[in-house]
Amino acid sequence: MLFSLTPRAALVAATFGLLAAASLPACKTSPNEGENGGAAANDSVANKPAPVDTIKIKAMAMRRDSLKADSIAKKTGQLPGAILPGHRIIAFYGNIRSKGMGILGREPKDQMFRKFAGVLKEWQAADPSIPVQAALHNVTITAQGSPGKDGKWRLMNSKATIEEVISWAREHKCILFLDVQPGHSTLQVEVPKLEPYLKQPDIHLGIDPEFSLATMPGVRPNQKIGTLDAKDVNWTINYLARLVSENKLPPKVLTVHRFTRKMLTNYKNIKLDPRVQVVMHMDGHGEPTLKKDSYHDYIQVEPVQYTGFKLFYEYDARPKPHHIMTPEEVLTQLTPKPLYIQYQ
Repeated sequence: MLFSLTPRAALVAATFGLLAAASLPACKTSPNEGENGGAAANDSVANKPAPVDTIKIKAMAMRRDSLKADSIAKKTGQLPGAILPGHRIIAFYGNIRSKGMGILGREPKDQMFRKFAGVLKEWQAADPSIPVQAALHNVTITAQGSPGKDGKWRLMNSKATIEEVISWAREHKCILFLDVQPGHSTLQVEVPKLEPYLKQPDIHLGIDPEFSLATMPGVRPNQKIGTLDAKDVNWTINYLARLVSENKLPPKVLTVHRFTRKMLTNYKNIKLDPRVQVVMHMDGHGEPTLKKDSYHDYIQVEPVQYTGFKLFYEYDARPKPHHIMTPEEVLTQLTPKPLYIQYQ
């Protein structure tokens, strides 16, 4: 009887075969063949094992992990420990060292957490069918108004600051997002700097195309709105997926800020992975009608996976009589209902 290998088994067999071939010594020439120097010159080459293609092996291992994750997700609907879609994440955004970047850092710590507790209650009351998950969203690599020594226009928080915001989050049973504004650097350079933290199960990632200016030489942050492509998002997904597999972590959540079409190009090319839950996050401020239109145009009609919506304490209510949308308004006026809510 003939048996066909499953895709996963075929990959395992291919990987084993590649490793086995790499470990076998090559055939040697006989002593006589080398007496006159003809074959002897190639003898040392022949004795060397074939080189191991480590890049290919890693890629195959990643693919094997991805197939395993896909299989589990199809059976259960999600991977163990996944936050979405079983929870609604409610986040306070900013930087604990800055009063100007958002509610996280604007008010004294205890006062801010009292306010946050009230917001969490409002959201839970607005939709009792889904539990809320509290989160802090700290901008950890921040676009700057000056180029710095390397000309990349960004600055990373100190280790002490990152560890402090981690302690805040854990003290109040929050998950934590570390946000990256790459300036004139790239995600491929900046995100790995956060790896020691992203290896921890309660720490997730945000990326901000608005402040991604590597393709715009000479442009200062805030002069123009930056951009990322699907290939950048895919690189980030693959990076986080590897961390999940290597460290046996629950799925990571990745938020991608967006409030214009050009902030994210080729969204249809984004390749999802069960180990990473992608939230396309409507990040614009203004009066409610404008915010709803932006959510429709850049989030709803260009879907990726999960959706997010930002509310601004300082900007959404300007000018009067505009107001900050309530949880009930967000849930009844947006389709799909966002599973990630961020307050700045």
